[in-house]
Amino acid sequence: MAVVRDLRVLLRFLDFRRLLVVRLLSQLSDGVYQVALAAYVVFTPERQASPAAIAAAMAVLLLPYSLLGPFTGVLLDRWRRRQVLLYGNLLRAVLAAGTAALIVTHVPDWVFYLSALSVTAVNRFVLAGLSAALPRVVDRERLVVANSVSPTAGTIAATAGGGAAFVVHLWMAAGIGADAVVVVLAALLYLCAGLSARTMGADRLGPDPHLLQPRIAAAVTSTVRGLFEGLRHLATRRQAAYAMGAMAVLRFCYGALTVTLLMLCRYSWTAPSDTSGGLALLGLAVGVSGAGFFVAAVVTPWGTGRFGIAGWITVCAAAATVLEPALGLPFSPAPMLVAAFLLGITTQGAKIATDTVVQSSVDDAYRGRVFSLYDVFFNVAFVGSAAIAALMLPPDGRSPLLLILIAMLYGATAVGTALLRHR
Repeated sequence: MAVVRDLRVLLRFLDFRRLLVVRLLSQLSDGVYQVALAAYVVFTPERQASPAAIAAAMAVLLLPYSLLGPFTGVLLDRWRRRQVLLYGNLLRAVLAAGTAALIVTHVPDWVFYLSALSVTAVNRFVLAGLSAALPRVVDRERLVVANSVSPTAGTIAATAGGGAAFVVHLWMAAGIGADAVVVVLAALLYLCAGLSARTMGADRLGPDPHLLQPRIAAAVTSTVRGLFEGLRHLATRRQAAYAMGAMAVLRFCYGALTVTLLMLCRYSWTAPSDTSGGLALLGLAVGVSGAGFFVAAVVTPWGTGRFGIAGWITVCAAAATVLEPALGLPFSPAPMLVAAFLLGITTQGAKIATDTVVQSSVDDAYRGRVFSLYDVFFNVAFVGSAAIAALMLPPDGRSPLLLILIAMLYGATAVGTALLRHR
């Protein structure tokens, strides 16, 4: 197979392998940490979750940093990306250990959310740095395949980390003790991710030395100017801008479906008192969705070659338009798990294509800023969808109207990308 052949070539690049290890460990840690937070907010027996509570948690964790995301990119284009990966993961290890301490000491919710927000904020530095560094370790001809393998492998690693966290939770008695243990596990994995970044040279991942601005004060004072420069650069790369807009809509749909799935697992498919059963169902859904991400990595290079990058995004959105209501409206576990698998393929397939457009269309000097903007679109769309879901979802998570509206958004995205491709 062509994918297997190209993957073998990619793995011959030493620094690609090293960067991939950093990504795998980083996102494995993310999966463990995120499941620990979800279990604490939604599935802890002492707490009563609601769509509004879930939306509030997402807003607290994502929205404040999203509004500051472009400023991160300005710094990322001035700091050595290898150092960001090293010290960012080490800092997350310390902060995650602090979160575990807060869980067992029964602090107010706002203190817990502030600690979790600090880990999430550093996470955006690391993920943006990983994406911006990828073109520095592979050649342009294999960038599509690298975008299929690397981010998707990271997503699968996050899924595996989430699965490990689910297993630990199910093995231990439900409660805050299990939540704290899983967060400590995430802290140890963050430490390993940081140390793995030391296998690469400090300057290997860019940006170019003449672009570095090591003085923090000088970088901060140029933040606003750099932000507008990044936006102007993106405005001249319309293909990248259109792809990012389409992906933001798909992310909106994914966020609303995530809240729906959480409420179904917590209150509809199991007894409200059976938090372990609900957590096990959620873990199964995350696992099959991760399998869909893996399939997307295999089929996307073929899909982009057959339909073009914009055409593949159109195909993914069109497929989701049909699959989401057909499998979701029964609100039964089996069809919903099939939907999680198939929508995992379409969502990740569209993301791989979008990442490739952005990386290949944007100059290296602006790539960090543009990927930070990319994160902003992702997070704002996700939080916005959670807020809409909170207004529309009943306590058991069954809302046919919400699923129909999501299908309409998928369809509008498919039509829009098809028209733009034709033009």
